[in-house]
Amino acid sequence: MSHIRDGDLLTVQEVDRLGRNLLEGLIVLNDLFQRGVGVKVLEGIAAGEHTERSLILDLALALAEDRRRDITRKTMNGLGAARRRGRVGGRRPVVDDDKRAAILARRQRGESIRTIAAGVKVSIGVVHKTLADAKTITQPNK
Repeated sequence: MSHIRDGDLLTVQEVDRLGRNLLEGLIVLNDLFQRGVGVKVLEGIAAGEHTERSLILDLALALAEDRRRDITRKTMNGLGAARRRGRVGGRRPVVDDDKRAAILARRQRGESIRTIAAGVKVSIGVVHKTLADAKTITQPNK
């Protein structure tokens, strides 16, 4: 946004790309139009070139926010339904009990994190996380 100058034309695929929500989109549009910057929207109900705020731009932003809210609601409902059926999303843990024990034992012997990661065949980040989790378990908050 700081590189845009007076008289430029900002092109966006859809008007919802201007902000994460209605308010942010309106603020960006107002800022652009006050600086003399036009907005060209390629798709959607607000498709075309705009040099000032209009009802169609405001409506397109409002519809985009409503669409985002609907997607979020449906996603949360789906995750909740899956959770009730015993399914949990996300990646399966890389570290099982045997790897965890090996990581902790090797660290206890003074091995470096890189050596442990290479020996157990996990990433350095996984070793850090495993050690941090073990520290949290053995030293709970006061």
